[in-house]
Amino acid sequence: MEIQTLQNNHVLTQLAQVLLPWYRANARDLPWRRTRDPYRIWVSEIMLQQTRVAAVLGYYARFLAAFPTVEALAQAPEEHLMKLWEGLGYYSRARNLQKAARTVVQQGGFPGSYEGLLALPGIGEYTAGAIASAAFGLPVAAVDGNVLRVVSRAEDRHDDIASSRTKQGVKAALEGVMPTAEEEIRIFNQAFMELGATVCVPGGPPKCEQCPAAVFCLGRIRGTAETLPVKSGKKERRVEDKTVFLLLRQGRIALRQRPDTGLLARLWEFPNVEGKLDEAAAAAAVSAWDLTPQVWHSRLAARHIFTHVEWNMTGYAVEVEGEGPETFCWLDGPELDSRAVPSAFSRYYQQAWQWLRREEAPPPDGKVHG
Repeated sequence: MEIQTLQNNHVLTQLAQVLLPWYRANARDLPWRRTRDPYRIWVSEIMLQQTRVAAVLGYYARFLAAFPTVEALAQAPEEHLMKLWEGLGYYSRARNLQKAARTVVQQGGFPGSYEGLLALPGIGEYTAGAIASAAFGLPVAAVDGNVLRVVSRAEDRHDDIASSRTKQGVKAALEGVMPTAEEEIRIFNQAFMELGATVCVPGGPPKCEQCPAAVFCLGRIRGTAETLPVKSGKKERRVEDKTVFLLLRQGRIALRQRPDTGLLARLWEFPNVEGKLDEAAAAAAVSAWDLTPQVWHSRLAARHIFTHVEWNMTGYAVEVEGEGPETFCWLDGPELDSRAVPSAFSRYYQQAWQWLRREEAPPPDGKVHG
């Protein structure tokens, strides 16, 4: 066991030595890598959680154009913030960004320590490490899925990467081989993440022929790389049936706001009920809102997958008469466009626009909202 540990430590030391020159020559040119501003680095790290780089780039530019400073974010109306976040998902990230921004403003600036960053709302160990190293040059490792995969394959580690003990072990090991020069510390974590994102990739064989660690990677040498990392099975996703209503009245459509807590908190949604309703049951549901169905236009199925739950949706577009509950807001096209509607309802959002602007073009920006 002692010989194995020494061999693995030697592998990680070699990897740290070759990775920085490789990164300087091969890293993607991304806007958050051109700054030391902790605000801009922090925004990028939060956006990149569970989200691909290609999807983040446009959001990142628009977000910083709207909120160029932490003070601007702290003062922003929540509806504006959520509208800009619309389509990125995991909306609690945006709310925690604003909570943390207000804390930073109250404190007079970003904390310059790992512990201080970790104390901010919505910032966990990985994000604190990423900001501490890239913005402040502090020798703190940031361990995400890419890093765990690279280290597991390089060292031929078979520990469960879902275990906090494994993550802490990898973090300690990386900090043990971190460079001492501040400029190298700033890119150390980014180099490991870049290798994992572009070469030592998930969901398929690693691109060993492009890897600077190929000659000493134990996973490649022993033929175990494609089976690593080891991760315990995910909990099976819960499936829920929903019936969604596009309630149309005199050139307007009904929206309501979701509860203050829970999934998609305080975002706007088309009225919906639990279960997969046929037309008769759907008509009864509309009547229960004190609305009278007049003309049924279409039926549209959609599905949306969250981390732990899957929505199977049946939708109805129907013209109605009546006011409906006080929780309903009746909106025209521009008013609909100003509300943050989550991506779970994107197909129904487009259907709503088709009805509201039958004779006109699609939504003004041409994008699928949500």
